[in-house]
Amino acid sequence: MSNRSDGGSTMKTLVMGAGAVGCYYGAMLARAGHPVTLVGRQRHVEVIRRDGLILETAAGRERLAVQAATTPEAAAADAELVLVCVKSGDSESAARALAPQLSPQAQVLSLQNGVDNAERLAAVLGRPVIPAAVYVAVAMPAVGHVRHHGRGDLMIGPSPASDAIAAVLAAAGVPTTVSADVLSAQWGKLIVNCAFNALSAISQRTYRDLADRPPVLAMMQAVAAECVAVADAAGVKILRDPDLAIRDIADTMAGQRSSTAQDLAAGRATEIDHLNGYIVRTGERLNVPTPYNRSLHTIVKLMERDAVS
Repeated sequence: MSNRSDGGSTMKTLVMGAGAVGCYYGAMLARAGHPVTLVGRQRHVEVIRRDGLILETAAGRERLAVQAATTPEAAAADAELVLVCVKSGDSESAARALAPQLSPQAQVLSLQNGVDNAERLAAVLGRPVIPAAVYVAVAMPAVGHVRHHGRGDLMIGPSPASDAIAAVLAAAGVPTTVSADVLSAQWGKLIVNCAFNALSAISQRTYRDLADRPPVLAMMQAVAAECVAVADAAGVKILRDPDLAIRDIADTMAGQRSSTAQDLAAGRATEIDHLNGYIVRTGERLNVPTPYNRSLHTIVKLMERDAVS
């Protein structure tokens, strides 16, 4: 870390993937005085370079000065912290872009959906990657504008640098815990995503609307039960009752649609292959039937092809 003029220290941060999650955590760090570079699509980069990044929270709007680029090369060499926030399907390509540039001292943290991104990144980078369970509701209502709807806390896996990273994030307003149970937490989030995301995408309905319909809630519980069976077969202990987690999300994120729903509505590729699709593939490998997850995965893939074609 380098020193600030006020006596504090800063951590040069590279955010790989300037979508809603990447922009939110990058904004929080930038607001706390850390140098942040966002790597994203050209249209986002142009607006952020010209106008800054708008962070909208319940407290209001603020415009933050951050660096932005379409590729990571210029910022990767001296980055001390790299937050990988790309979609799960882009993990390998992001790692290939980062690998030639990263300092040996840089710490890489995966802030992504799914449960296997950290190991996939590590396989390409040839270095450890810290996994995280991300709990935040955010959206991008416009280019260069991130809107926070709720939560924002992280659970990250243990490593020699994890406590220091957690302290930096917490000081920036991002509550962060270090836990050896991060894989179980990621699976818990995966199960909830499998229950909600596809149905929200297919119907374009909110979490509360889905959970308040008894037949839909029963289907979500059946999807979750398949996921738990796959987790059990994989030797992963689920820390929280999925039915309670489903109800909690319906209450705390009542008016939100899933990220999968937002992607389909915008004509973007989804992460469904790494949500319900992951459960289907893992179930096949472990001889656990997953008909509900398979059906949802198939329907979203059909809709995705129509949306992005």
